[in-house]
Amino acid sequence: MSVRAASGYRYRVNFDAYARTAVDLVNAPMGDLAELRALFAGDQGWMGGEVADKDVAVFRRAQRRLRDVFEYGTTGRDGEAVNELNALLETFPVQPRISGHDAADWHMHVTSRGASVSAEYLAGAVWGLSVWLCEYGSARFGICADERCGNVYLDTSSNNCRRFCSERCATRSHVAAHRARKRAATLTPA
Repeated sequence: MSVRAASGYRYRVNFDAYARTAVDLVNAPMGDLAELRALFAGDQGWMGGEVADKDVAVFRRAQRRLRDVFEYGTTGRDGEAVNELNALLETFPVQPRISGHDAADWHMHVTSRGASVSAEYLAGAVWGLSVWLCEYGSARFGICADERCGNVYLDTSSNNCRRFCSERCATRSHVAAHRARKRAATLTPA
């Protein structure tokens, strides 16, 4: 989706970035308000200042439901993933609006002015993940194969072969498997 601003520049809505906010949420610790605020580092830093204690419960519930979407997708239960995303889209509807500070700064927001932080963040996350599913399929949803991790990710590999959320987890898992094979070889008599 493109929008032409008054300055003549084309602005593309980055649905992948919205989908990554869903990944960030699912993988975030959500023990208290401080951990929720940590979720908003970077471009969404302003949200961290506006989030309140009542938002922690909303984000926790959404976090569980979004994890379910990833579990459905990774186990081939596309219908269930779609049903859950549709339910989340109803709970956190997208109400797009143009925002900006001057004619060179026009950009899209996914909720109406005055929406709560949870409504704005979650509408974008659910919308992005829904667009991702429609564009690439739920087979591109992943859960890290490292047993000690469990983080979710979006598989952007060219041949849909990613198994780990990060290089760190892949290396740790491969080293552990190598060591286990070496141990088994030394215990087995020749």
